[in-house]
Amino acid sequence: MTSQMKIHKGYADGRWGQVHYTECGAGEPLVLVHQSPTDSVQFARVLKPLARRGIRAIAIDIPGFGGSDAPDAPPAIPDYAHIVPAVLDRLGIPRASVLGHHTGAVVVTEAALQFPDRVHKVILNGPLPMSDEERGQWRALLAREKEWNLRWDGSHIKELWDFRFNAQPAWTDLEAFHANFIHGLLAGRTVWYAHDAVMTYRHEEAIERLTQPCLILANTGDAIYYLSQRARERWPRLAYTELDGGTIDIIDEQPEAWSEAVAAFLGTREL
Repeated sequence: MTSQMKIHKGYADGRWGQVHYTECGAGEPLVLVHQSPTDSVQFARVLKPLARRGIRAIAIDIPGFGGSDAPDAPPAIPDYAHIVPAVLDRLGIPRASVLGHHTGAVVVTEAALQFPDRVHKVILNGPLPMSDEERGQWRALLAREKEWNLRWDGSHIKELWDFRFNAQPAWTDLEAFHANFIHGLLAGRTVWYAHDAVMTYRHEEAIERLTQPCLILANTGDAIYYLSQRARERWPRLAYTELDGGTIDIIDEQPEAWSEAVAAFLGTREL
């Protein structure tokens, strides 16, 4: 059991260079894809709890974030989807379940559609079934990512900190907030690529086409909790689980409860 709890890091060959991943565990394979702007640090607190529950957790950095090489031009979500089979091929895994949070939920949905033979189950932790009007509003709000710039007085860092802070009415974990903020900064001038791709993708149409067993995983304190509720109402055939409270950083804030919800859907058990 001790060896199974070790965290390993590695790289796979991707479309734009190397794709970085972190893994832990030796059970049912589960690919984890983070929200933006952060990287796989978002899953740092759940790798071992998932491993204890019989899951081989594999957290991937979206290209341009964390240790993954950046695209040479703005990609679309179908371009990002290749990271799932790229990492599975590197690890010799024929098929795995996938889980994505916010931006990651969109990426893993597309991966499940493009590579159905490689994806077993799908977990959408905060899906994004938006209207065209909502997509336009979010695109306008996130346009400031394209204005990313360095300043000698460091004021750009304070502005970005405030932008993230104001995204939620009540944060609960300063260390988690800080870690995700710092890792988001590392994306630099291409940080806007991922959100821009999300806002040109119709997640609601993609979810409709999923054939794999699918779970909508929500938490009531998420800033976009209403979208999970919308998904629950629109697709009653999909499994649904929600955690009470938390924020955008729910994975860091409630790692044990979150891991238990994931394991319950995958059908794994405590080792």
